[in-house]
Amino acid sequence: MTHLLQLDASARPGLAGIDEHGSLSRRLTQRFVTGWQARQPGATVTHRDVGGTPPSFIDQRWIQAAFTPPEGQEPWMAEVLAESDRLIDELAAADVVVIGSPLYNFGMPAALKAWVDQVVRVGRTVDFDPSRPDDPFTPRLADKPRHAIILASRGGAGFEPGGELAHMNHLEPGLATALEFIGVTRIHRVAIEHQEEGGERLAASLAAAERRVEALIDELQQALREDSCEPAVTA
Repeated sequence: MTHLLQLDASARPGLAGIDEHGSLSRRLTQRFVTGWQARQPGATVTHRDVGGTPPSFIDQRWIQAAFTPPEGQEPWMAEVLAESDRLIDELAAADVVVIGSPLYNFGMPAALKAWVDQVVRVGRTVDFDPSRPDDPFTPRLADKPRHAIILASRGGAGFEPGGELAHMNHLEPGLATALEFIGVTRIHRVAIEHQEEGGERLAASLAAAERRVEALIDELQQALREDSCEPAVTA
């Protein structure tokens, strides 16, 4: 059975359409996770609400600890890196990483960037070998076929690949760059647009995104069964 890591980065705590001022990206992650478990009841989920409880920003002590070789580690360094270790362990345990995030000022929320900074770490999620200057980095999370699903919400429109504002969208490309760097290369994207406009265009975009989420669940469960040679689960 699969294990999911659900990350929610919106500053809004509720679900759009249910709670006042609720989050559209949280609505998508909730739909994905509940839909996945409905089809695969044995699947487990770890939920990390980075929007509600942001990870720590890295600082000088974190950098010193993270870049000190194991043989030179001092006792205090383990404490400084404990949060990073927990977040990395959650990511490494996942078969599917479900990331819900709004587009804030053309990029990811600071809380999600803090998570990225905690999990992209030399010696834990990527190795660095200066003796190979042409290809010094080796991702550590390429050990199994993990999938990452980026479920985004945007106030405007035209930020999708090929859209007139695609060059201003640094959310999905930024996340994809970081994830691929550490070995998570199977990346899927679904987005809702027209949030600021609202009305029929937002409703149509939301409906299309939810249909895509449902289809993606079926596609990925089939892909993971094929990767693991597991028999299909009959409800």
